[in-house]
Formats: sequence, C-alpha cells, structure tokens
Amino acid sequence: MSPELALAFSIGIPLIGTLFIALNAQYPNLREAVTLLTASCLFLTVLSLLPQVSAGDRPSLVMLEMMPGLPLALKAEPLGMLFALVASGLWIVTSIYSIGYMRGHGEQNQTRFYVCFAVALSSTMGICFAGNMLTLFVFYEALTLSTYPLVTHHGDDESRRAGRVYLGILISTSIGFLLLATLWTWVIAGTLDFTPGGILAGKADGPVIGLLLFLYMFGIGKAALMPIHRWLPAAMVAPTPVSALLHAVAVVKAGVFTVVKVIVYIFGTDTLANMTQDDWLSWVAAFTLVTASIIAMTKDNLKTRLAYSTVSQLSYIILGASLATGLGIVGSGMHIAMHAFGKITLFFCAGAIMVAAHRTEISQMDGLGRIMPFTFFAFLIGSLSVIGLPPLGGAWSKWYLMLGAAEADKIVFVVILMISSLLNVAYLLPVVARGFFARARPDAHGAEGHAHAPASAGAAATPGEHRGHAEGGIHEAPACCLIAMAVTSAGCVLLFFYAERIVDLLAPIAGIR
Repeated sequence: MSPELALAFSIGIPLIGTLFIALNAQYPNLREAVTLLTASCLFLTVLSLLPQVSAGDRPSLVMLEMMPGLPLALKAEPLGMLFALVASGLWIVTSIYSIGYMRGHGEQNQTRFYVCFAVALSSTMGICFAGNMLTLFVFYEALTLSTYPLVTHHGDDESRRAGRVYLGILISTSIGFLLLATLWTWVIAGTLDFTPGGILAGKADGPVIGLLLFLYMFGIGKAALMPIHRWLPAAMVAPTPVSALLHAVAVVKAGVFTVVKVIVYIFGTDTLANMTQDDWLSWVAAFTLVTASIIAMTKDNLKTRLAYSTVSQLSYIILGASLATGLGIVGSGMHIAMHAFGKITLFFCAGAIMVAAHRTEISQMDGLGRIMPFTFFAFLIGSLSVIGLPPLGGAWSKWYLMLGAAEADKIVFVVILMISSLLNVAYLLPVVARGFFARARPDAHGAEGHAHAPASAGAAATPGEHRGHAEGGIHEAPACCLIAMAVTSAGCVLLFFYAERIVDLLAPIAGIR
C-alpha cells in the first residue's frame, strides 16, 4: 500500500466500518467482531506509515481543493504519527473493554455507541494527519459532533444537561476564537499549511503574536485550560468507555495535540522563544495543573476525580509546549502517549468497579481491593505512571518536561511540576490504599451497601455478588474488561523501556538532534 493510499484509508476505514456495524445491529457478536476488525485494520494502516515518517519522508495527499492555495489535505509528520499510533492502538483495546462493559452493565443503544465511536476515530485520524489548519479545524469540529451522542448516551436529564455544556463550550470556543485565529493567520501568512519553523515567523509583530496565541489557546477548548474546562467533568455522566475515549483515545488528546501542532507549525518555537507575550500561557497552564489537582483531591466520585486529574495532566502538555524549547516539545509529545496509557487504565478500572461492585464513590471502596485485586493492582500501575514514577512511562515524559523548563531557564516551573506530582500522589494512591488496606464497612459491600448505590450505577447486584462480597471471595469484572486493563497496564511499563523510540520520532520537529 502506498503512503498516500494509507493516509486516505486512515480516514476511510472507520467510516466503512460504521456501515457494517450498523448493518449488524441485530447480531451483537458479529457487530462487535466488525468493530474489532475495523480497529485492527486502522492500526495496521497507520503503522504502515511509520517507517517512511521515521526515515524523514512526509507523505501527503490533497483530498479537495477548496480554493487556490487552500486545500483539504493530509500529511504524515512525527507528532501526528505518534498521536495516530496511540489513538488507533487504544481503539482496539477500548473496543475489547467496551464489549465486557456494555454487556455487563446492560447498556442500551449499543449499536449507536459503536457507530459513533468509529466516526469519532475517523475524525481523530483527520486531526492527526491534517496537512493544514483548515483541515484540522474541519475534523476538529467533526470530532465534537460525533462524540456528542456518546456523552448523552443514557438519554436522561443529567446526560442532556451535560451534553449541552459539552457542545456549548466546545462549539462556542472553536467558532468564536479558533476560527477567527485561523482566518487571521490566513490573512497574515497567506497560507495555513503546517510548516517547520512556523508560518507566522517574520510576518507578525509581538502584540499580534500575543493576541493570536490567546485566540488559539482558548479556541482549542478540548485542551481544557481553565476556565473553559467545565465540559470535561460534566461529560463524566457518559458510560466509562466514552470517558476513555474522551480522556485517552481522542478528544482531550486532540486538544493538546492541536496546541502543540499550532505552537510548532503555526507560530514556531523560535518565534515564541523570542517573545515575552507567551509567558502568560505558561502561567495559565501552571495554574490549571495545580488547581485541578487540588480540586481532584476534594472529589469523592471516582470518575469526577479522574476528570479533574485529566484537566491537570493536559496542562503538563500545554506548559511544555509553551516553553518553546526542544526538550519541552519532546516532553509534551511524550506525555500525550504516556498519559493516554496511564489514564485509560484508570478509567478502565473505574468502569470495572462500577460493573462488578456497583461502586462509584471512593468512600464506598474500603476493602474492595481484596475482592477485586486485579482491578486495584491495575489502578496502582496506572496511578504510578500518571504520578511519574519509574519504571513506568510517565516518568520519562515528566523528566523531559522538567528538562525543558530548565532549558528555558524557568526553574519555577520545575518546582511546580514537582509539586503537582506530589498532588497526584495525594489524590490517586488513597484509592488503592482504601481498596487494599481499609477494613470493609458493613455498608460498603453487602446488601446494605447496594441500597446506597447511585441510581446511575446500574441494577442491583445479583445474589452471587452478595455472597462473593460477604465471604471475601474474588469478584472481578467480565474477562474483556480485565484483558483491556492488562494490556494498558503492560503498556505503561513497556513505554518506560521504549521511550527512546518516541524521542527519536519527535527529534526532527524539536530540533534536539
């Protein structure tokens, strides 16, 4: 397969998959087999591009000429290559997990779920391989619209309210700020093509650069900088596989990916490094990553705590990019991959706890680790990776982010990153400690406890579940959920030992080798 054809297929394979998923709505086993086949084909197609990109080639494809000099075009480059590999690979794992979760939790509208998931991945591939800002904007909006039905999946009042917040914030920021910034860039530079060194280099002065940076950063609402982060915690009403999509596979990663891409290819790191107008972005990112961590510590609902953790972790990536140093860019790119594996593991565990034990609140999880040891051990692995402890992948991305701050001679941000990691410990490890070491209370796991489970957590436990809890036996989530958690947990470890390959991939755009 030629690289150009692979680029086209990366968009088309998920769309073709949606048709066959919909046609097999009455046959769940076949529908889910099609989903897994589609996800696998997408990953192999994306993987086929890696040798060319690693060798320095930049395959491209013009899909449609909107007007002279302004096409909808695809182009494979290192940062997009990394994001595409992460998103397409995790789609396979998330699909496996979804089979166990959606069936185990008795979710309705499962075919619609799988269809929208596939459309969202097609949009994500368009973002990964966008050759210019116009193409990225089109697929960015398509991703917002395709994930709205997933956020409102349950169809109740709470889901609809969350959907309005989700759609309202993301559409208003992209139309009001991002589109304006894109048009202004076109007027100034005469092009929207992603170009090494930045298309605005030498074409705009300090105040204009500062204002454009503001429009871009707050127009990319999916990056969840405060105060436009509210859509992310609100969207936690969705099923856990959707939360995994939002936090690890596609949506928020599309946001921070766009931030890094804009800084590298629209502004250029040299342009920002010579300006004082970008300092505010570093401070807003630092404020967001610390404040969101503090808020996470106050949340008893596990998914809400993880949502605020994501808001914080996204700002690590924005902070690294705003430093406008080669090591900072590498750290930001690495953290897209490292955080994806760590956070998806945590959400998989949260969903497994909901399916197997009908628990959503951390205060309800005392002693639950002795009943679900595999799940809580996986949660420990994901937590340590997000915290940044070796031998787990998050250690390397945080190391490079700190090196980037030191390279920029901004030691204050090294200190802030270290403080934030300590806050990560404070809001993640107590979940594991409660599960393994706290004494189970009478209202935690028995029949009485189920009476206190939130209505959204699902149906009451079966008698077998009560016996398992009462006797202290093992009661884990369905096998598909456990397989997915095992794969992503292993990924957290493997990324530590293969981090050098990510550095090699990103080195050309960071200029560090």
